[in-house]
Amino acid sequence: MDLLALADFNLVARHGGFGKAARAAGRPKATLSRRVAELEASLDLRLFERGTRSLKLTAEGRALFERTGLLLTELDETAKAIASGGRSPRGRLRISAPLLFSQTAMGKLAAGFMRKYPEVRLEVTTEDRSVDMIEEAYDLVIRVNPNPDAGLVGRVFLRDRLVVVASPALPPPAGRDPVPAVTRGSLVQQETWEVTTPSGPSGIAVEPVLSLSSFVMIRDAVRMGVGAARLPLSLAGPDLAAGRLVSWGDVIGFETALWVLYPTRRLLSARVSAFLDYLKAAFPQGTADELAAYVEG
Repeated sequence: MDLLALADFNLVARHGGFGKAARAAGRPKATLSRRVAELEASLDLRLFERGTRSLKLTAEGRALFERTGLLLTELDETAKAIASGGRSPRGRLRISAPLLFSQTAMGKLAAGFMRKYPEVRLEVTTEDRSVDMIEEAYDLVIRVNPNPDAGLVGRVFLRDRLVVVASPALPPPAGRDPVPAVTRGSLVQQETWEVTTPSGPSGIAVEPVLSLSSFVMIRDAVRMGVGAARLPLSLAGPDLAAGRLVSWGDVIGFETALWVLYPTRRLLSARVSAFLDYLKAAFPQGTADELAAYVEG
């Protein structure tokens, strides 16, 4: 297979058209069209559906783009690294991270990484949805308890757990009387939170009185004494240590794991490898207490 023709195909697929690709690369549109046509002929496949005003990848074209785009990028980066004598990572690094981790730790992580690797251009987006790494051109994603994906590999770099917390001014649970609670998501009817305490497992009857969409908002409401809540220990830790909140027990069966994921492939770019190493150095033990200390420090 002609690697140059394959590179031209990826250029057109990435920009969504011959004209846009030609302008971006500063090359003749006719040349790109001819090279892609030659690639289609050599593969005996139609890679694009060509309309009068649109260009769309066929199923075969999309498969080829997804499988070869990252490989070509890696080859280019490897060649540049060798030519530069192994200098520090450089270029754009795109990361998708969940909301809570971004709000509490990602700004500090990103700034520290940039200070160590000033030639990298780091771009972080915050979202809890499952992104398509290939289609949306992400190099890394950070996710909480992700579903298995055969196309991604990675590792757990942090573990957290939920604790029931409340303001010291809020009377602790007594008997079967429900206590007011702040919840995440939609309001529900009265329920019981199963927790473990130094004296053993128990249940806390709660009646949700306020629903908020983020843990940070919930923490702020709990500080005001509106009700109890289930919060990640990493978020509640500083308030517990300072006495602004008190713990009513660890929530049973709600451990969370933060994963850093990347597409399955042999070679990792220097930027990705550097960020993975930086994460490991920032959280060597990977515990909730470690994250809380990192956020507070």
